[in-house]
Amino acid sequence: MVGDVAGTPGRSLYVRLFETTRGAIGNWVDAATGEHGDLVDLIRLNQRHGRLVDTIDEAERFLSLPPSDNDGCDPAIFSKPARAGSPAAARRLFAASKLMSGTLASTYLRSRGIMRFADLPALRFHPRCYYRPNDDDEPGTPGVFPALIAAVTDHDGVQTGTHRTWLDPKGAGKATVASPRRAMGNILGNAVRFGAADDIMVAGEGIETMLSLREVLPTMPMAAATSSAHLAAILFPPQLQRFYVARDRDAAGDAAFGILTERAQAAGIQLVSLLPEYGDFNDDLRRHGASTLGQRVALQLYAQDRTRFSIDCG
Repeated sequence: MVGDVAGTPGRSLYVRLFETTRGAIGNWVDAATGEHGDLVDLIRLNQRHGRLVDTIDEAERFLSLPPSDNDGCDPAIFSKPARAGSPAAARRLFAASKLMSGTLASTYLRSRGIMRFADLPALRFHPRCYYRPNDDDEPGTPGVFPALIAAVTDHDGVQTGTHRTWLDPKGAGKATVASPRRAMGNILGNAVRFGAADDIMVAGEGIETMLSLREVLPTMPMAAATSSAHLAAILFPPQLQRFYVARDRDAAGDAAFGILTERAQAAGIQLVSLLPEYGDFNDDLRRHGASTLGQRVALQLYAQDRTRFSIDCG
C-alpha cells in the first residue's frame, strides 16, 4: 500500500492479493485518483515507459528472470498464490533467482576462499530478496537485500525448501542484519545437495562449510543441512553405507554428531567424523588454503575413498 504510482508514502494505492468481487488478484487501484490496472500497467506508469517492451524488460529485470523465451521456468509454479514460507513459495523464489556467474553471490563465495561453484545447480542469486526485520534488527533496516539462494531437496532431488543468505550490497560479506541466514519450506530431514548421494556421502551444517570441503573433494556427494539441528535430523539415502560428517568444533556440532551416531548405528550405516583444525572447514580453508586442507582431510578418509574420489591437495 502506497500513496501513488511513484511510491510516495500513503495508503490510497493498493494491490489485491486475493480475488474478490471487486477485482482479480494482482490488480491495483488508486482510490484517490481512480487509476487502476494490472501489474504491467503499474510498472509502466511507475517507470514512465512509452513502449510495452520496455515495461516487460523492467519486469524481468526486477524479478531477476532470464529472458522470457528460454527462462526454463515451469509456468505451473506461478499459476496460483502460495502461502508465505511454504514449499511452493520456496520453489517460486528459487525459480525467480538467476545463475551465479558475475553476481555478488559469486563475489561472496570467492571472499570465503571458495572457487568451485560454477557448475552447481543448487545455487542461485537474487538481487532483491525480501528480508523481514525482527526485534533484534536496527530501526530502519531495509526490507530487501541481494542474497545467495540455495535449493533444499530430499535425497530424490525434489525441492522442498529454499535457503537464503543475505549479502551486503556494498561488499563481499553477509548483510549486517540480525538473521543473515534463513530457510523456508520443509527443511527437516532435507539439505542443500552438491551431487547425488550413493553409498558414500559427506554432510555438514553450513553451505560454506561444505563448499570448502568440495574444494578438495569435488566429486564426493555432499549435503549442507543448514544448521546443527537439521544435520542431526538429516534423512539417510536408502543405499547409504558410509556417512562422513563434517563437524563444527562447538557444542552444537558435538550434540548433532552424538545424535547421528545413534541413528547411524540403528540403520547399520558406518559413521565417520571429519574434524577441522579450527571452528569449521571454511575457517581451515581461509587460514591454510586448499592444499593444506586437502592433506588434512585425506588423513581422515578411508584409503579406498581417497582413491575413489581423487582428493585434490593442490
